[in-house]
Amino acid sequence: MTDVDGIDTTARPSGAGCVECGEDGGWWFHLRRCAACGHIGCCDDSPAKHATAHYDATGHPVIQSFEPGEEWFWNFATEELYASGPELAPPASHPADQPVPGPAGRVPANWAETLR
Repeated sequence: MTDVDGIDTTARPSGAGCVECGEDGGWWFHLRRCAACGHIGCCDDSPAKHATAHYDATGHPVIQSFEPGEEWFWNFATEELYASGPELAPPASHPADQPVPGPAGRVPANWAETLR
């Protein structure tokens, strides 16, 4: 992926978990990072879909997975998936010892039944 508007390689992640889930006591399945501003939101398999809501609210088109070992990017505007892209400011993922789904203590026992 080259020459894509909406990427700031200097923007640091907003934290180790979904910003909005952290504020409202929710939980997430996987995390996504806005490549424009560093906002961490939960994926579309998560109950609240905050990464997509961030795109809808801001127009920031590109996200990267914020999961350990994953480098892919998604462009909401073009609906294109990229296996890799530019290196963003560290860290590249949430801490490896952070549970998935997370955060610890807020994931319901029947979490798998609530996904899509």
